[in-house]
Amino acid sequence: MNFHHRQAHDEPEVNLIPLIDVLLVILIFLAASTSFTQTRQLPIALPQAQAQTLETGPALELAISRDGQYALNGHYIDDVTPDALTAALRQAAVELPDAALRIDADGQASHAAVVLALEAARQADIRRVSFLTQGRP
Repeated sequence: MNFHHRQAHDEPEVNLIPLIDVLLVILIFLAASTSFTQTRQLPIALPQAQAQTLETGPALELAISRDGQYALNGHYIDDVTPDALTAALRQAAVELPDAALRIDADGQASHAAVVLALEAARQADIRRVSFLTQGRP
């Protein structure tokens, strides 16, 4: 019987193939589960109208600029709160009873500014509201 112990002269080997296999599986999993979304701005052209005006009676003209300023019949409204806009529309509606409201909003005006004007018109009991648009050439 041979009871001689081997001497540890052999260098230990590091097998890299299983490590590379595991890393490739992790890389494939991350690539498959990652969503590549890009946020884009849509080019939007505002609609233009070719309708004829039907109303010829008195009208209140409310202009809304792109930075949210209001002008009622050519006079600026300094306070742009809903209550102040409603009060200005009520006062103008008293001076011109049964007048329609024409809203002339800039194409770059915010949606909130136009909705604020519509809400103020509803609270001022103005029933007829129309929007001015740019006609096609």
